[in-house]
Amino acid sequence: MPGNSFGQIFKITTFGESHGGAVGAVVDGCPPGLEISEAEIQQDLDRRKPGQSKITSPRKEQDKIHILSGVFEGKTTGTPILLLAYNQDAKPEDYEHLKNLFRPSHADYSYFLKYGARDFRGSGRASARETLARVAAGALAKKYLKQQCGLEVLSYVEQVGEIRTNILAEQVTFNSIEANIIRCPDQETAKKMIELVEEIKSQGDSIGGVIKCVIKNMPVGLGEPVFDKLPADLGKAMLSINAVKGFEIGSGFEGVKMKGSQHNDEFYINADGKPRTKINNAGGTLGGISTGENIYFRVAFKPVATISKKQNTVNLQNESVVLEAAGRHDPCVLPRAVPIVDAMAYLVIMDHYLRNKSQNE
Repeated sequence: MPGNSFGQIFKITTFGESHGGAVGAVVDGCPPGLEISEAEIQQDLDRRKPGQSKITSPRKEQDKIHILSGVFEGKTTGTPILLLAYNQDAKPEDYEHLKNLFRPSHADYSYFLKYGARDFRGSGRASARETLARVAAGALAKKYLKQQCGLEVLSYVEQVGEIRTNILAEQVTFNSIEANIIRCPDQETAKKMIELVEEIKSQGDSIGGVIKCVIKNMPVGLGEPVFDKLPADLGKAMLSINAVKGFEIGSGFEGVKMKGSQHNDEFYINADGKPRTKINNAGGTLGGISTGENIYFRVAFKPVATISKKQNTVNLQNESVVLEAAGRHDPCVLPRAVPIVDAMAYLVIMDHYLRNKSQNE
């Protein structure tokens, strides 16, 4: 089956293209009685939308969300919810010069090989504009999980190029993330990151980096044995985001440098008389099931593929050509990807929360 849907009980199906009429999502399995408004969803979408700062795409889209079904008198009804945002600033003519050639490191080539056709207008379905639908759906999961267990997901830019903050994830707050346009909670490091992105932008180039995520107030027992482990589903969710090339949870690849005696999370009894782990190298899961400790992971984003520097490529006639791309693109995708990482984390936890609830109640 085509991979346009995500989740088992809390299931979303996204639709739409970058320069088509609209993008949106159908959300099925949302419990009834959840109070939700377009304004609440809009808050998260405004963090993702283009044109929000000098280091993001200049495309001017308000990304105004419309709830067209599944909500009555301000509450979810338990029926499918249709979320829709119309494209207002689509300019397909900007991509006419790409009609007969393939951009390096882009989905142009693979889509053409798979389907025998492609939407060259901003890559159509392969565009990061599709993530608008994920963020809108994630807002529902966010509201529900906050009410049920106080769960909070905080993602932030940890690294841009070689510049990295060493701030502890547990010290990060939403306000510190939103205090600057790069969304790095370390304000001094953020200034250096912004300067780097501006320099890269002036060169007509792009740069990647790392987003770190911490999930607080995690319920215990989420995740299924073997194939539906919680970290496995989080990994799939993050790797489904445009430009993501790496995912690690807990100690990740640094763990290979440790001995078992160093890496093992020893237990102790806290003041409430409950077992806790001292270090949390596991990143909040054991055997793929949540322990109640904070979950933390890192997501690596490659540089944006579309740049204005001259590059060698080929066209539909298998001829070598030189591409100097035009259009409206982010020099660094990280600031706008933060709410996308948030949303995908909420969607995974929401689905597993409902699966666990159905199994144990």
